[in-house]
Amino acid sequence: MDDKTNGQSQSKFWNPVFIISLAISLVIVVWAVGFNENFSVVSNEILNFLEVNFGWLYLLSVLAFVFFSIAIAASKYGKIKLGPDDSEPEYSTISWFAMLFGCGMGIGLIFWGLSEPICHFAAPMAGIDPGTDAAAMFAMRSTFMDWGFHAWAIFCVMGLGLAYVSFRLGKPQLVSAVLEPLIGEKNAKGWLGKLVDILAIFATVCGIVTSLGLGTMQIGAGLEHMTNGAIPNTLVTLVAIVVIISVVYIGTAVIGIDKGIQTVGNINLVLAVALVVLCFVLGPSIDQLNNLVGGLGAYFQNFFQDSLLLSAYGDNSWSLGWRVFYWAWWIAWAPFVGMFIARISKGRTIREFVAGVMLVPSIVAIVWCAVLGSMGISLWKNGVFSFEQLVTLSGTPEVALFETFSHYPLGIVISVIAIVLVCTFFITSANSGTFALSMLSSNGDLNPSKTKMLFWGLVQSALAIGMLMAGGLKPLQTMSVGSAFPFMFVLIAVMFAIPKALASEDKAKVGSADNIVELPSQVQNE
Repeated sequence: MDDKTNGQSQSKFWNPVFIISLAISLVIVVWAVGFNENFSVVSNEILNFLEVNFGWLYLLSVLAFVFFSIAIAASKYGKIKLGPDDSEPEYSTISWFAMLFGCGMGIGLIFWGLSEPICHFAAPMAGIDPGTDAAAMFAMRSTFMDWGFHAWAIFCVMGLGLAYVSFRLGKPQLVSAVLEPLIGEKNAKGWLGKLVDILAIFATVCGIVTSLGLGTMQIGAGLEHMTNGAIPNTLVTLVAIVVIISVVYIGTAVIGIDKGIQTVGNINLVLAVALVVLCFVLGPSIDQLNNLVGGLGAYFQNFFQDSLLLSAYGDNSWSLGWRVFYWAWWIAWAPFVGMFIARISKGRTIREFVAGVMLVPSIVAIVWCAVLGSMGISLWKNGVFSFEQLVTLSGTPEVALFETFSHYPLGIVISVIAIVLVCTFFITSANSGTFALSMLSSNGDLNPSKTKMLFWGLVQSALAIGMLMAGGLKPLQTMSVGSAFPFMFVLIAVMFAIPKALASEDKAKVGSADNIVELPSQVQNE
């Protein structure tokens, strides 16, 4: 009996989706580490081909995701719960928001929240002169769009589909299960469904490993800057950071969401609020408020134009390099973030889910970018930075944050908080990613084995170290964006699958109600 049970357990652990996705991930990383130059060339060619030939489709699709999310929340289906009708949310609203924000954009906002506005200010799109008021306004509205409603609409579509089929319909929390209303149960459980889940795992692995690397680079640069080189930003330091952080994030993932991930998510929220408040109080407060208000006005005024920012005959280099790349990057993250968001959203209504996922994190991200993004540009305006220094900082985002903070009161305190926050965001992203990978490779099991979580955690850490040793993460990031191209079509399909499933449920309820109404008259006639 024990042998049989152990055999079934081993079979469940080493299922085809897990084996194939792991093999593909390892082959890609061996290629990236062992033949880095060739890998870089190929990945860049793939990305360039997709951006140039399908940039229009990325822009149209992501705008459609925004409209779909708003429409489904405002529809009659908005009151349907993601779970049984009597279910209640498993986590408090504050903890839910904290985990949403932490797993979705944590490290990225630390890395780019201050640097991206500087990049757009120093090198805006064609037709706008660098270093002008117009460039500053463009920088704010563009950063708001990159981190705002469009990005979270992508996560919302994927997360809503996963939460609905899992908690409402009782199906495995797999991307393939979301497509069942369109492709049928046989295809969803067959090779087509397995292919979709394998692609989801591969995109997730690449995305998480890249984020781990970015976070590590940010921590290394911060430690070197604050210690005046006493802790050098060398490969040895970066590997040590990965090892130390890995012990924490693997441990919190194994402990589980309730005790581990939720606790770290709450810490993230407190530290993030503290950082923003300090930056606002000690920074150029009027500039920050003006950029927030003016940037929001420009964001909404140019919403449609910036959402579809392409020209048939003009210079599209900025749009392809920033806007299309960001949309492709968020789509690459959709399987992982969507799955984790779904996992923590049981018991909430569709309307509540959409409002929480799209509105709150977007507002936080916009405020964040306005407060931190203004700090670097204001130093240039006040003559502290030359324009050349600003251009240099735009090319080194891992250094820009700490260099900028050093010119403000209590800069060392703000930098320490920033490094700790990078660490906690690092942990949140990695352990929620570990949890999602374990679910995806365990046939959608909401409580995957601790062994599998430990395994995926070690794999991610090893891959991050390997990429850092190979000399950079950009090729892997590029490849993950390219490999996630099929997911744009998966998300488009999900937009049709969700209403179809909801309509089927609605029809079943009406049929059930009709039967109940007819029964008394039938009995009476008898």
